[in-house]
Amino acid sequence: MQYTPGSGCDGENTRAVSLPEPPAVERPMRMPVHRATTYAFGSTQEFADVINGSRAGYSYGRFDNPTADAFADAVAALEGVRLPEPVRGQAFSSGMGALSTVFLALTESGSHVVAARSLYGNTHSLLDGLLRRFGVRTDFVDITDLDAVRVAVGPRTRMVFTETLSNPTTTVSDLPGLAQIAHEVGAALVVDSTFASPAVCRPLEHGADVVVHSATKYIGGHSDATGGVAVAAPALIDRIRAARVDLGTCLAPDEAYMLHRGLETLPLRVARQCETATALAAALQGHPAVERVDHPSLTSHPAHVLAEKLFDPGRRGAVVTVHPKGGRDAGLAFADRLRTATLAASLGGTHTLAAHVATTSHRNMSDADLAAAGISPGAVRFSIGLEDPQDLIEDALQALGNG
Repeated sequence: MQYTPGSGCDGENTRAVSLPEPPAVERPMRMPVHRATTYAFGSTQEFADVINGSRAGYSYGRFDNPTADAFADAVAALEGVRLPEPVRGQAFSSGMGALSTVFLALTESGSHVVAARSLYGNTHSLLDGLLRRFGVRTDFVDITDLDAVRVAVGPRTRMVFTETLSNPTTTVSDLPGLAQIAHEVGAALVVDSTFASPAVCRPLEHGADVVVHSATKYIGGHSDATGGVAVAAPALIDRIRAARVDLGTCLAPDEAYMLHRGLETLPLRVARQCETATALAAALQGHPAVERVDHPSLTSHPAHVLAEKLFDPGRRGAVVTVHPKGGRDAGLAFADRLRTATLAASLGGTHTLAAHVATTSHRNMSDADLAAAGISPGAVRFSIGLEDPQDLIEDALQALGNG
């Protein structure tokens, strides 16, 4: 209700909560932040139509929010720019919130999942721990071996799951090949494309059914907002939204605003980060203290040719994983000697971040699981920021003992 003089509602408290509507304005150059959790209606029928979905609108913040929707739609526009049919997005409180919701929306007790063996640690534990408790069985396979994937799928397979670029080995998934295998058994191909972002690769163009991002990373780009997003065809997104409403994994409007802002500079940032990552990988490859460097720009990388096929020109991702000789202790010492790169969690921001993989992002995996995923106990992952390339190269060389 809005107070109108002479209406009979003259009490000071009534007037205080019935203030005039804000004035209409021209189109702002910044997206408004809609913090309201509750929306008013002119009639009971209008209220009912919006709440049951027969009419577009907003009723309650956990269901939908205009700022969060604007962010999700913006990501969908980037992911679906070359698709013949429209796609839609849903925003979540975090990347893991997005993955959890998508997984629960697409599976049920008795479902089977085929997933990449090399995954982000929390994703692995979600599939192998929490979902297994509810009767969802997951087989982890070498996702680069399409024959192994084809053998693993079956009549109960509801989802094939992979990462565009795996964490941290930067393995590249053959998305068209995986999509064909998944669709032959009626399963959905779900792709976590956090490490790529839409500025490097758009999995829906290559046959994926759902693409998921931890928007905290490259999409936000400034290490100051947490969120997730999923993009798919409208029918799938409706299922995912229904699960999000039940689970409560909605994205806060202030976070949505900041993540939306990050999209405006995404191509510029990612192009620069990828260029620097390529330079760092080339500088460290062949160093006498280094066993292996993982980055698809290197011709020695197993997926170098596939990355050239699937990724945008000149962009091979901005994560470089260095495997020092000498095992876990060598990796810990290497990380501790870094001065320009910062030891910190997450990735995709303006600062170059480094992490010893086995004790941080993949701490939930056993040594056997790490080895199966191709991760050495000394591996150090670099998320490249916007520093000058030569400064990062010199820092890594001195940390390896060649300074």
